[in-house]
Amino acid sequence: MADDQEQPRKAEPTDDIVTSSHTLGDLAYTASAGRVVLRHEVLTDGKFDGHIAKAEVFVTTYTLDGADPATRPVTFAFNGGPGSSSVWLHLGVFGPRRVVMGDAGNLASPPYSLVDNPESLLKVTDLVFIDPVSTGYSRAVKGEKPGDYHGFKADLESVGEIIRLWTSRHGRWLSPKFLAGESYGTLRAAGLADHLQTQHGMYLNGVMLISSILDYGTVDFSEGNDLPYVLYLPTYAAIAHYHGLHGSRPLNEVLTEAEEFASRDYLMALERGSRLTDRQSIVDRIATLTGLSADYVDRVDLRIEHVRFFTELLRSRRQVAGRLDGRFLGWEEDYARERFAEDPSYSAILGPFTAALNHYVRSELNYHNDLPYEILTGNVHPWSFKEFENATVTVASKLASAMRANTHLKVHVASGYTDGATPYYAAEHVLAHLPIPAELRANIETKYYEAGHMMYIHEPSRIQQSADLTAFIAASIPSP
Repeated sequence: MADDQEQPRKAEPTDDIVTSSHTLGDLAYTASAGRVVLRHEVLTDGKFDGHIAKAEVFVTTYTLDGADPATRPVTFAFNGGPGSSSVWLHLGVFGPRRVVMGDAGNLASPPYSLVDNPESLLKVTDLVFIDPVSTGYSRAVKGEKPGDYHGFKADLESVGEIIRLWTSRHGRWLSPKFLAGESYGTLRAAGLADHLQTQHGMYLNGVMLISSILDYGTVDFSEGNDLPYVLYLPTYAAIAHYHGLHGSRPLNEVLTEAEEFASRDYLMALERGSRLTDRQSIVDRIATLTGLSADYVDRVDLRIEHVRFFTELLRSRRQVAGRLDGRFLGWEEDYARERFAEDPSYSAILGPFTAALNHYVRSELNYHNDLPYEILTGNVHPWSFKEFENATVTVASKLASAMRANTHLKVHVASGYTDGATPYYAAEHVLAHLPIPAELRANIETKYYEAGHMMYIHEPSRIQQSADLTAFIAASIPSP
């Protein structure tokens, strides 16, 4: 009978890594690109039932030819979202090739171009770029649920397993190891520092947090939470300064005033509520610092939500400012709307990075796949934070735990002054409240740039950031 016939087994997915040789100046390196099969151990009735393929994760690796694995650092890098591929760090600042896209007010025209990146971190570290499941070319295998990976804990476990696999397969357990994350990737990196340590005994030399968001409570404009309004104020002042609303005052002077006002008078004014007696003076100070009208500040009850700010700031000029980077400007079809329809800074960067990646991976890395490379996808939503039910999403305690257990762990935090997604003053707030002993605070360094979320699209910031990261890695490695 047909039912008794043995059914053909589905083909087991395999890694499809492609390698190629390249040079960057006098550096010779090997690039590898392809999907690594992620497998889980399965127990059936308490018995081991094998390693079952669950997902295929796209990884791009650069290793310096002839380097000693025992002393050569390796950095595992990823972006955020959730739902973002690693394209931004990969082709923006870290990798040996970078996209040329221009900058605010002077964007390059399509089809864009790629050039060598002599400031690449490849000079000091091997690089492993990871695209979490459902981003880039990473996908769940046939019959598996992508949603199983779309959540805080599952994401840590899957990315952590790729890091463990790569380290083991390439004999790099004794190499100095670093994590680098941007945006939600900083929350992932902080969580991974603890996860890798406790689950795999993998201790790191350093964690690089670019456009940091470790505590969602600092950016959650929800009823009863006044903290984001306070922590965003210096960013609003920086954006207003960039657009000429502070006259000839130096930026550092404006930011110092904004920070002092935010942490004292503004914080206390919001706490006072209807008990506030000098309301008009507070309204006027907020208006002066943010570039908004005093009438607007009064009408929103002193509380300026960030997208409303980007929409309101230059309404009189019939322009909106960017969220990812407030230096960028755009237009709306309706200038009476409360919140802009799209972020002009995201619109500016999406095209160049998408074109560059799709060309680069096929034409230069020789990896071919007919799947769309998901630059930044909404397919990961809803993203699960079930581990934080009825609590604020934060990994500050996890980063602190990793630092307390590994007292050699160094942390680098990079912030852009005009970043309206992950404000720099919020990052400072979280760092100041990390539950670590005083002697470990010297392990944290902070760097600032006069640009936004992807600060490296601003050429002076890119060059300075590359130098800062290079110095951080060198300083985090013990002397022989």
